[in-house]
Amino acid sequence: MKATEVPEITGAYLFEPTPFSDERGFFSRTFDVDVARSVGIDPHAFVQDSVSRSVRGVLRGLHLRSGAGEAKLVRCSYGRIFDVVVDLRPHSPTYRNWASFELSGETQKSVYIPAGCAHGFQALTEIADTSYRIDREHDPSEDVTIAFDDPELAIPWPLPVTSMSQRDREAPSLAEVIKHEGLRHEVLKHTER
Repeated sequence: MKATEVPEITGAYLFEPTPFSDERGFFSRTFDVDVARSVGIDPHAFVQDSVSRSVRGVLRGLHLRSGAGEAKLVRCSYGRIFDVVVDLRPHSPTYRNWASFELSGETQKSVYIPAGCAHGFQALTEIADTSYRIDREHDPSEDVTIAFDDPELAIPWPLPVTSMSQRDREAPSLAEVIKHEGLRHEVLKHTER
């Protein structure tokens, strides 16, 4: 397994395993403590593992956590997804940059998303299972959602959206999230210069 820094997002990494394939299928390591440590990620910081199942065209996001934020390791364990990370850390050199990845059950690649970055994905296959390792317990009061079709971000989602949650459908723009007093927090503070 190797870890490669994502140039568009400071502190984000793409983890690429080397699956062993034969006539039975494949075997792949999906997480390695030593590889995580080698890029400065505390492997013991993860406190929850979760999985979502989506059907083709479903879009989830863009989501992030207020307060101290939330770092996560995301992998498509079955099917394929178009995965997006947006840097919303005001003091980051890659602030407001975004990067996209195709994650799939075939490659078992994972993306490490640092706290303060928004995340979203769209299912590209009839079934897509997405696994998450998260470094904080979930607190719904800290959930922040940004419009997936925000014109400032201009993310080129590959498929028409077939379904999304009401919360995602009604999400405010990035500019609204940043200026709204009730949504200011440590990782999204907007510093006027």
